[in-house]
Amino acid sequence: MLKQVQKGFTLIELMIVVAIIGILAAIAIPAYQNYTIRAQVTEGMSLAGTLQTGIGEFFAENGTFPLCVSTIAAPVAGCVNTTATGTGKYVNSVTITTGTVVVTFSSAAPYAANAKLGVAGANTLTFVPYVTANNDIVWKCGTALAPTGGGAVIGTGVTAVATTIPVQYLPTSCHS
Repeated sequence: MLKQVQKGFTLIELMIVVAIIGILAAIAIPAYQNYTIRAQVTEGMSLAGTLQTGIGEFFAENGTFPLCVSTIAAPVAGCVNTTATGTGKYVNSVTITTGTVVVTFSSAAPYAANAKLGVAGANTLTFVPYVTANNDIVWKCGTALAPTGGGAVIGTGVTAVATTIPVQYLPTSCHS
């Protein structure tokens, strides 16, 4: 009589595989959500970059920081003139508050920011300008430490607006 060889998996082996997959998914899903939120924050960083260039030029010409943003079609004295829209898929607005660039995210239509990023009171990312001893502008992003190289000091008349986005969603360069 021939001995039969077992084929396939037992029920307990299948249950162990399903449990392992469940544990891995429980770890991976929150990590992926944090990754997507950080990716949304980078959109705000790129939109702010266009204003940072304009602020640098304004400071070089006037020796002070601009108070606001205006369009080239309707310029306002004391403001940075730009053609940039200041909005994006996740960003509701990019404004200037006396030299500080303030990026505001929104999850309300038509914007698609993650609900954790679009909550009012926890949805702003700021870039504060600092001036070095040789009049270069160095930017402090989010909750990062103030720059110290070259004797950097906060610009005269700059309003330091607080970043309200939770630290776990900020890029490494924007937190200490």
